[in-house]
Amino acid sequence: MRRVVLAIRVFFGTLFSATVARQVERALSGAEPAAEPQPAKPKPKPKPAPPTRSEAVTLLATLQREARFVDFVKEPLGGYSDAQIGAVARDVHRDCGKVLDRLFALGPVRNEEEGAELEVPAGFDAGRFRLTGNVTGEPPFRGQMVHHGWEATICQLPTWSGTAEAARVVAPAEVELK
Repeated sequence: MRRVVLAIRVFFGTLFSATVARQVERALSGAEPAAEPQPAKPKPKPKPAPPTRSEAVTLLATLQREARFVDFVKEPLGGYSDAQIGAVARDVHRDCGKVLDRLFALGPVRNEEEGAELEVPAGFDAGRFRLTGNVTGEPPFRGQMVHHGWEATICQLPTWSGTAEAARVVAPAEVELK
C-alpha cells in the first residue's frame, strides 16, 4: 500500500512540477499562456432581407392586372349611365371573384343561414364573432345570424420579382408604340 501511495505522490509531483515549469518558462519568454480551446459557437442565422414590396400592393396589383379593379374604382362615373356602369361592374365583379378564389379560397366562418338562431359560447374568439345589437350580460349569448363572415383557407400571393424602384407600382404605365 505504501508503494502505491508513494507512486501516486511521485506521479502527481512530476505532473505538478512539469506544469509549473511550463508556466515559468512562458513567463520568462514573454509568451502568453495557451488559451484553452473553447467550444465552437453556432453561427447566427443570417436575417432574411426585408421584403421590397408590401403584400397589400401585390394583392392590389393582382386585382388590377386580372380584373381592372383600380381602374373601375378610380374612374369618375358621373358621365356614364347606370346600364354602362352595370355592364362593366359585372365583368370586374366576376374577375375579382376569380382572383380572391385563387389566392385565398374564401369560405364562410359559420355555415348557418342568415336569420338562423345562433349561440355564441363563453370564451368566444372576438376575431371570429362580432356581436352587435343589445350586447349585455355574460356569455353564452343567443342571437340571429346577420352575416356568416369570411375566412381565407389559403393565402398564396404571387411572389414579387421586380425592382425596388417599382415596388409600389400597382400597374405600370402602358405605352403603345407606332
